Amino acid sequence: MLHALKAHSPARRLTLVTVATAATLLLTTVPAAAHVEVESDKAQALAEDVEIHFEAESESDTAGITQIRVVLPEGIAPAAVRYGEGPKGWKFTAAADGYTVKGPAVKIGENAEYSIVVQQLPDAKELAFKTLQTYGDGRVDRWIELDNSGENPAPVLELKAAAASSKPTGPSAGASASASPTPAAEETPASPSSQAAETEKDDDSGLSASAWTGIVAAILVVAAAVVVVVRRRNGAQQ
Repeated sequence: MLHALKAHSPARRLTLVTVATAATLLLTTVPAAAHVEVESDKAQALAEDVEIHFEAESESDTAGITQIRVVLPEGIAPAAVRYGEGPKGWKFTAAADGYTVKGPAVKIGENAEYSIVVQQLPDAKELAFKTLQTYGDGRVDRWIELDNSGENPAPVLELKAAAASSKPTGPSAGASASASPTPAAEETPASPSSQAAETEKDDDSGLSASAWTGIVAAILVVAAAVVVVVRRRNGAQQ
């Protein structure tokens, strides 16, 4: 029994080392989990005059954020949204399915924070704001996935249930997000449609899920091969 434990201990130690190395490799190669944060002090269904705050985290070491393009969730019409505050010099522009805030680039590595005010929130449990984040060098981070476990999740605002006395009062509570907007700035944004935002993928946003699956599979194959070789060597020495 003692001899068997000693014979297998090198294989066990090597297996542990291989697994530890694989874990270290994954932890050091996974890209930073930057994203867009959203919050509000009045996150409740059918609440009125709600200010919603956004913070777009920077992922670039070479360029500052210059533009945030948002596709509004169903139930909030662009006409029912107005600009709150944001980086110095930035302007708000309504679009057919949402809005854009843009201006001079913020400092490299600095997050872009801004807010909007919504006339009335829809009667929903949560609101997803698909976001395209553009940098001064043309890079675009697309936070548009509705699956929270995805690589590029859209910012989601969780809502409390509507108060018993609350009722829809304006277009934001019942109109589709594709309703015609009221012009809110001097310029017309040259931004992609919601369909393009859903389908396009950013080359700079990191490796795809399939790529990571391949890396993990390769590590597991190497670990298995090492165990087999060590076991054969130990068997030959007995």
